[in-house]
Formats: sequence, C-alpha cells, structure tokens
Amino acid sequence: MTDGTRVIAAGVDAGTECLKAVIVSADGQVLGRAVVASRGHFEACAHEVLAAALDDAQRDAGSLAGIGATGFAMNCVTKATLTSTDAACHALGAFHHLRHAMTLVEIGGRDPHVITVDDAGRRADARSVRKCAAGVGSFLMFTARHLDVSATGLQDLAAAGERPARVSSYCSVFSTTEVLERLREGARREEIALGAMYSIAERIVEMGPLDAPLHVCGGVAEFFPGVLTALSTLTGQPVRAVPEPILTGALGAALKVLEAVGVAGEAQSVEAVR
Repeated sequence: MTDGTRVIAAGVDAGTECLKAVIVSADGQVLGRAVVASRGHFEACAHEVLAAALDDAQRDAGSLAGIGATGFAMNCVTKATLTSTDAACHALGAFHHLRHAMTLVEIGGRDPHVITVDDAGRRADARSVRKCAAGVGSFLMFTARHLDVSATGLQDLAAAGERPARVSSYCSVFSTTEVLERLREGARREEIALGAMYSIAERIVEMGPLDAPLHVCGGVAEFFPGVLTALSTLTGQPVRAVPEPILTGALGAALKVLEAVGVAGEAQSVEAVR
C-alpha cells in the first residue's frame, strides 16, 4: 500500500492508439512512466504498460494503494480499483502541472474534447467533436502512410510545408478522401501534411468558444505540435502543451486514486466515477 512512508498509486489511460501508465507518489512526483502501442487485446496491453511503468519506478504491484483507469478501454484494466472519465482525468492531470483554470483541449487517437477546467482542477464542462469528425489517430496514420512517411515523420514533413493544402475538417472519411485527391492533383507532400494538421485544428475550432488560457494535452500534442501551431493561427491566441501531454490522463487517474485513499494512505472503499 505504501512506498516506505509515501503512498503511491498507478494510473492507466487505455486509449485507442496507445496505452499510457504512470506511478505517482502522494506528493505528486511521477516515479515511473510507460507508453505502449495499442495492439491485439486491450487487457494484455494494459498489463504490459502497467508492468513497464512499475519497472521504470522500480516498484512492485504490491506497493500500490490502488490503480486508476480511464480512456476508451478502461474496463480492460482488470486490476483497476477506480475508473473515471477522460475529461475528469485530463482536467486533474493538467491542473496538477499548471495550477490554474483553463480551457483544455484533449486530442487523442479517437475523439477530441474541449474541457473547461475550474480553479480547483475539476471538469466544469466538456464538449466532444461531432461523431463523423472523430478518428483523429486513424486519419493521421492514413495520411502518413499515403505520404510514405512514419507517423512521427508526418510532423517533420508538415514543418517543411509553406502553406497547407486544403483537407476537409468536417468528416474524417471526407478528409482521407481529400488527402488522396490532393496527391492525385500533384500537391506537394509537405503541403498535404500541413493541411492534415490544419484539418485537426479546424475540428477543434468548430467545437465552439476557446477561451484563454488555452492548453492542449494528449498524444497528438506529444507527437504533432504542428496541430498546436495551426490552432494558434486559427484562434489568434497562444496555445501551449501541458508538460508530458501524452501522460495527462494517466496522471489524472493516479491522482484520483490518491484522493480516494486519503493522505494517510489507508485504503477506503472506492466507487467507480463515471
């Protein structure tokens, strides 16, 4: 239950493209972290990423006060003692770093969210992208494959683009079709890659008001900072990534466990938070 005199907890964010895990002490220090690609059965990946985070922290599962889970496949984290929504965990994880109210845009592999975070780190409101515009991760993977680069290489390609090629933001299916059409027309690969970044940024803008200060978390913020640059251009305001943005949800899930067990580290009955 404790690590010496310190309570420690784990958080797992089981996303569609990646699973993330962190080990956190009661003083808020991240002791270990891990990210694995989603593949095969989510339950096996959840076990793998948690084991890797524990190994990174040089701790064992028996030392944990609890395991928090969030994300698309959170119910596949079979050892979880607490589950919570994406929005609640990302809000708490971002607030842990920044300590102020904010508009938080969570851009993962599935559907982006715009989250209003209050001055206590709680989700005051959350909006999702329309269903047909979801599937951000799949769209980026499709674009990278057709531009003949790795997923992470797509960012380097976009950074070399001078102006974005037109790629629809309304629907992910339409967006993939337009990537192919731009290639057929002979548009430069760099411009198409940049257009893909703008396509995602436009989906966020279309979700409604984005009040300052504006921060972004999630895997897209980690690997595709070009989306943040495009979002800043479209909104006319600074857009900053949360520290270690891909881990924000997992961090929030671990912090919820620490809240539930209390600062003394005595385990209490933990109910799922939906």
